[in-house]
Amino acid sequence: MTASTEAIEMATVAALAADDKLATDVVVLDVSEQLVITDCFVIASAPNERQVNAIVDNIEDKLREAGHKPVRREGTREGRWALLDYVDIVVHVQHNDERNFYALERLWRDCPAVPVEGIAAVPTPAADDDAQEQGIDE
Repeated sequence: MTASTEAIEMATVAALAADDKLATDVVVLDVSEQLVITDCFVIASAPNERQVNAIVDNIEDKLREAGHKPVRREGTREGRWALLDYVDIVVHVQHNDERNFYALERLWRDCPAVPVEGIAAVPTPAADDDAQEQGIDE
């Protein structure tokens, strides 16, 4: 089973909205094979709390324009790790420090990345691990 078309469309809107506000390392992961509660994770980061909140606001605005409202919203007050739950997708916007510490991509490295046109692909930790095992320098 793969992510639904609607989930991929929502994740694309969220990823592009994050990119519009200069989020770094924007990634969409298809977690539908591993989780029954959602289809995609959108992960993005920023260097400070103010930018985290600006990214979150833009994602909410763009998804609202597309007809979607979050069922849950957490962490936006602190601006360190904001989570927006849209049922079909879950958006994580993290401060760079939290992104590096929690390494969600590494945790979910068995899940395929969903390419988003207009956003450069970010190397996944699984690809980095494979390159290291094969002795390839990047």
